Amino acid sequence: MEYPLLTAALVCVSLLAAAFALLLVRQRRVTANTGRRGEQLLAELRAREEEDRHLLHRRLPAIVESQANQAVTVPGPLRAFNGEDPHRELLVVISELTGQTRRNAAESAAATLRAMMRTVQNLAGEQQVLISAMEEHHDNPDVLDGLLGLDHANSQLGRRAQATAVLCGSWPGLQRSAATLTDVVRGATGRIRDYARVQIPAPSDTAVVSQAVEPVVLAVAELLDNGARHSQPGSPVQVTFQQAHNGLAIVIDDAGVGMTVEAVQRAGWLLEGHGGQDIAALGVPPRIGFAVIGVLSRRYGFRVSVDMRSPFGGVRAVLFLPSELLTRAAVPAPAPQEAPPLAAPASPAAITPSPTPQRVPAPEPQPAEPAEELGTTAHGLPRRRRRAPVTGSATTTATTLSVPVPPTTAPEVTESPVNHSPVATATAWQRGTRQGRASSTDDERDFQ
Repeated sequence: MEYPLLTAALVCVSLLAAAFALLLVRQRRVTANTGRRGEQLLAELRAREEEDRHLLHRRLPAIVESQANQAVTVPGPLRAFNGEDPHRELLVVISELTGQTRRNAAESAAATLRAMMRTVQNLAGEQQVLISAMEEHHDNPDVLDGLLGLDHANSQLGRRAQATAVLCGSWPGLQRSAATLTDVVRGATGRIRDYARVQIPAPSDTAVVSQAVEPVVLAVAELLDNGARHSQPGSPVQVTFQQAHNGLAIVIDDAGVGMTVEAVQRAGWLLEGHGGQDIAALGVPPRIGFAVIGVLSRRYGFRVSVDMRSPFGGVRAVLFLPSELLTRAAVPAPAPQEAPPLAAPASPAAITPSPTPQRVPAPEPQPAEPAEELGTTAHGLPRRRRRAPVTGSATTTATTLSVPVPPTTAPEVTESPVNHSPVATATAWQRGTRQGRASSTDDERDFQ
């Protein structure tokens, strides 16, 4: 009986051992799986923390910066969880909020600047009227020199205010008639500081239509100013015209330091018209030149590029005007020529006698008598006639100077002793000459 009990006990122990072994193996598997899962969760936690830091320090600043500069690329997530960006919805909401906030701030700043620049433009216009009136009133060279300097400085002030107003959504504010390309370049040259360095091309009969004259003048002025500021003080800024099959290009070459690849890319982005969205993104102080040109080119239909190198080592800027913005300049009819006023001859040649005078035979010879005056000619010269003395030979005939114009007398002009205008000076010179000729009767020769 002991043998079956022992056998049963052994079987029970074997079963317990087998069960314990199974439990031990299972426990080890569970422990291993739990460890691996814990490591996975820990790695995922670390990845999410790293992703959060990437979001905070890289992606969010890039999103904010991309609102002002579309050339900025927003980086993606470090890793995708379940095949998706874990922060995609958050980034979309933040992008919309920051964009709306930035647009509101830009509109508010633009409205404020637009109102301020309108006031500055009005003051500059009033100042220009006063300066022009003073230039017409004063003829002292020193005063005129100072007034011309003020005029030039005021034109630069007006251009800066006008450019800022355009960038803020305003219109150029001036309506002109059609002007030739040469006049457009001259008008733009007069609005920059280094106007003496600009080489203006030969006159052209191609003109810009009325509604595009002032925008093109402003755009060319910004390009000329940019080329002059970023080149050596003594180097020229050359302007040429290049005809194309569908328009005409104004080419501006400077001898500056050139532009980097990043600067060219940003300039191209601004010249496409994206710079007017946010003035605060143009730097401190804001560089509004390319941004203003981009706004004008988008409104009026011309194109500007600065992605080429000039023959002088600087930048070549090309402003292309399509055929829709071009016309032919009207050639004015020649004005009828009028005789110059008798009281103000332009030069001493104006009082010289006619090169083809008429010769009128003198009367019968008489004994020599003093010359008698017969009035004055049309040019203010005294009209005289000499009588030749009688000799034993054939009689000598005298000639008298005459012109086909009926005799008139130049009016006397009363002038102030302090009047030094060209007209007054010429009048006094003519009157003195006439008096001197009248006093010298014996020594004056006959005009042949």
